[in-house]
Amino acid sequence: MDGTVLVADDDRTIRTVLTQALTRAGCKVHATASLVTLMRWVEEGKGDLVISDVMMPDGNGLEALPRIARERPGLPVIVISAQNTIMTAIQAAEADAYDYLPKPFDLPDLMKRAQKALEQKRRVTQVVAKTGEGLSGDKGDLPLVGRTAAMQELYRLVARVMNADLAVLIVGESGTGKSLIARAIHDFSDRRSLPFIVAQAGDLQGAEGPATLLARAKGGSLVFDEVGDYDEDTQARIVRMLDALPDPAPRIMATTQSDLSALMEAGRFRQDLFYRLGGVTLAVPSLRERVEDIPLLAEHFLSRAERDGLGTRRFTHDALQLVRAYSWPGNVRQLENTIRRLTVTSPEDEITRAEVEFVLGNQPAIEPLRQGGEGEKLSASIGRHLRRYFDLHGGNLPPPGLYDRILKEMEAPLLEIALDATGGNQARCADLLGINRNTLRKKITDLDIQVTRRRKLM
Repeated sequence: MDGTVLVADDDRTIRTVLTQALTRAGCKVHATASLVTLMRWVEEGKGDLVISDVMMPDGNGLEALPRIARERPGLPVIVISAQNTIMTAIQAAEADAYDYLPKPFDLPDLMKRAQKALEQKRRVTQVVAKTGEGLSGDKGDLPLVGRTAAMQELYRLVARVMNADLAVLIVGESGTGKSLIARAIHDFSDRRSLPFIVAQAGDLQGAEGPATLLARAKGGSLVFDEVGDYDEDTQARIVRMLDALPDPAPRIMATTQSDLSALMEAGRFRQDLFYRLGGVTLAVPSLRERVEDIPLLAEHFLSRAERDGLGTRRFTHDALQLVRAYSWPGNVRQLENTIRRLTVTSPEDEITRAEVEFVLGNQPAIEPLRQGGEGEKLSASIGRHLRRYFDLHGGNLPPPGLYDRILKEMEAPLLEIALDATGGNQARCADLLGINRNTLRKKITDLDIQVTRRRKLM
């Protein structure tokens, strides 16, 4: 059995039994007595399976199922409950639980059901990965690959706006995959069977340009590519087009790597067009904002190159560390092109650090290599993420209580990472954090952080 299982039960004995059994079966386990903690893990993208009790000290597990489905579509949930009534089983089925077991449950039976759920989740993930790779039928598409918090947040926003009747503005640096996000919104929406049209500035020229685009798009999706580069006349044509959309109207999306607010202040972008296009703004993070995804992307591109007949290659440890440390000003597109070049030029199956240095050193207009992220102060990195959090709310402010909420959301992952780094040794962890050991113990209890079977990070 392979995968990460999130266990939520207020009974310590049940948490211990399930943790031990699942761990022996080969799974990684996060166990908690708090529904709030479970939902935080789900929102962070952790877990391939959830096993949850119904009656929890801070909520009802059944009532959490719709939220789990919204946050992580396809994440299976096995409900276990001491409320052995038919009503509980019906409610679990109505909430689309993967399975339901009454307490006391048979452990071998639960393990079989868990294995089946994990296998189904793995098959679904593989199908989604294949779908994401060929969204527009072009092998050159950038993949929707990413496990970092930044990408998971983007995925959640994409899921929320998928079928919303709002214009979508997708912003991000060149090479981040803005067009692929637009394609994903279309291909997983109710409009998937209708046309997907990407418009360039030249497509809007002449009196018939806008009408021709609308005729091609019908009720599908119409994307204005790099709209920040359009001249004033083209922008005016789009405004007139959007004010007279036919019925059924296409879904309107736009991509840009430009700062449209700055362009508006400079008088180079129409304010009325900005507000028509910016019903929802999706910010695609740069590669340097999701460094942890680089090894995953690198492996993906090596596999793609192998399928394309370029040979089987792998990175040495030092080479992959260098790939991870590079600033990648061209983002995912530059990473893919670099890896394809390395698969062609490398004489051996293993790509060495020297080969990576040679290829990166010969690329024009590159930024300096980052030494493990040391070039940026921690406060600057935190500031970027907080700024992006504000930006995701468009022109609105985040919900009240932001100060306490940010501190709480930072505290739990800080303690978890510190405990991992110190191998679960609470004395070393307290010393690392500069707090009293008793204070650390209290925070571990209050935040319901699991410290058993932790492995020191290398």
